[in-house]
Amino acid sequence: MKFKAFSSKQLRVLRWWCSSGGSKYDGIICDGAVRSGKTLCMSVSFVSWAMLCFNGGSFAICGKTIRSVKRNLVSPLISVLLSLGFEVTEKLSSNCLEITSAQTHNTFYLFGGRDESSAALIQGITLCGILFDEAALMPRSFVEQAVARCSVEKSKLWFNCNPEYPQHWFCTEWIKKAQKKNLLYIHFSMQDNPSLSKAMLNRYQHMYSGSFYQRYVLGKWTASEGLVYPFMSDDKMIFDVPQVPFEDYIISCDYGTVNPSSFGLWGFYDNVWYRISEYYYNSRREGSSRTDEEHYNGLCELAGNRKISMIIVDPSAASFIEVIKRHGRFFVQPAKNNVIDGIRQVSTALKQGKIRICRCCSDCIREFGLYRWESSGRDAPLKENDHAMDDVRYFVATFLEKDCDDTIFAVALER
Repeated sequence: MKFKAFSSKQLRVLRWWCSSGGSKYDGIICDGAVRSGKTLCMSVSFVSWAMLCFNGGSFAICGKTIRSVKRNLVSPLISVLLSLGFEVTEKLSSNCLEITSAQTHNTFYLFGGRDESSAALIQGITLCGILFDEAALMPRSFVEQAVARCSVEKSKLWFNCNPEYPQHWFCTEWIKKAQKKNLLYIHFSMQDNPSLSKAMLNRYQHMYSGSFYQRYVLGKWTASEGLVYPFMSDDKMIFDVPQVPFEDYIISCDYGTVNPSSFGLWGFYDNVWYRISEYYYNSRREGSSRTDEEHYNGLCELAGNRKISMIIVDPSAASFIEVIKRHGRFFVQPAKNNVIDGIRQVSTALKQGKIRICRCCSDCIREFGLYRWESSGRDAPLKENDHAMDDVRYFVATFLEKDCDDTIFAVALER
C-alpha cells in the first residue's frame, strides 16, 4: 500500500505514545469528519505500540460488529502491516489476529459492540490495550466493560469516532472529560487527510446537508434540528415519471392499522431508482380502517402486472408479512430499521441522485415537507408525518446500501 506524506495530526497519532510529551497519557481519542485519515493511522500506531511495548500480550480491536471492524479496519491494516514486515495470521474461527515481529508475538482479538448484550462477550479477558473503532456507535455498557479489561500495567486506551449529538454519552463522559481521564484528544477535519483530492473534498461537501454536514464534513458534535430533509423543499428534487421501460421494480411498505400505511413502488432505469407510484391509506382521513387482506389488495393494485423483485416490509408488521407470504405472489424481505443510519443513507442517496421522488407521489412529497427532528437535543425525528418517510428509508437501508446481505440480492435476481 502506498501513502502520501502524513499530515501533522496523523504523525502525532502515529508517534504520541513514544514522544516525550505523549507517553504520559493513558490513552488517545481522535474524533472529527469522515474520511479525515484518523482510522488507519490510529490502527497502525496501536499495533506498533503493542509490538514494541509487550510480548505475549492480549489486545482487543472493537467495532460495532465484527463484520464492520474487519471491513473498515482489519483488511486495510493487514495490508499495511505486511508491507512493513510484520507477520500476520488471521484466525477466522476465533476472530483474532496473531502478529509477529522478530521475537515478539501478540494476539489481537476482534469484538463487536452491537447492543447492550455485547458487554458479556468481553467479560473475563485481561488486556494490555484496546482500540475502539467508531466508539460512539457502541453501547456505553460495552465500552466501559471493555475498558475495565485493560488492567495490565502500562496498558492504554485508543478511541476514534465521528461526531453524534452533543448530549451523546461518549461526548459528555469521554471527550469533555479527556483531560480528567488523562487522555490525549485530537480533532480531525477532512483537510487532515492528504490523500483526499480537492475533487473528493468537494464531493463530500455536497453529499450531506443539515446536521449530517455539520458532523461528517465539519466534524462538529451538533444537535439535529428543523426539517430532516431540508433540501427536498427545492422543486428540482421532484421529478416526472420517466416514460421509459424500467428494468426492475421493488415495493417498500410501512404498514399501519390505526396509523397510515404507505407503500412505494420503485422503478429502476439507467442506474437510478424512481419512486413512480404509491399507495397511502390513512384510516383517520378515510373514516374506516382496513384489514391485512384489504391492504394486500392495495399492494397488488400498486404492483399491477409488473414483475416485482422484492417487497420490503416494516419488520414489526408480522401479520402483514404472513399474508404476503401466504398468497405466494411476492418475495417479502423484512426491512432494516436503524432510524438514524437510515435517514443518513436516504439523505445521501437523494443528494447523489441514486433515488428520485416522482411528482405523482403526493403523500410522500407532503411528508418530506413536514418530517422534523425532535427539539429535545437527541437524535430522534418526531413520530408524526413519517409513514412514507419510513417506507423510503426501508427501501434505501435494506436494498441500496452495500452492507446488505448478498442473499437478498441473489433471491431477488432469481425471481
